[in-house]
Amino acid sequence: MKEISVQELKEKLDKGEDFQLIDVREDFEYEMSNLGGTLIPLGGILIEVEKIDKTKPVVVMCRSGKRSAAAIMQLEQHGFTNLANLKGGILAWAAEVDPTINVY
Repeated sequence: MKEISVQELKEKLDKGEDFQLIDVREDFEYEMSNLGGTLIPLGGILIEVEKIDKTKPVVVMCRSGKRSAAAIMQLEQHGFTNLANLKGGILAWAAEVDPTINVY
């Protein structure tokens, strides 16, 4: 599984690169802190699969990287080849990029 670091994600965001960010956490987690990605909780990832772009890079994130890895495994079984897991999730983002973001 391809992984991307929080520093690499920050570079993509800063450069305005064309990619999609999918957040697979729950609604309450997303409301507490998010990076502006599309919210599709893990439990509904295959139900809302049409929201995920197959034509450009997609970064999948969660709290620590475990749920996003599970989401990627499910999506790859449905033909996705353009996915990268955010290593360490929002916890790594808070630790390495933005310490002011709320974590739980």
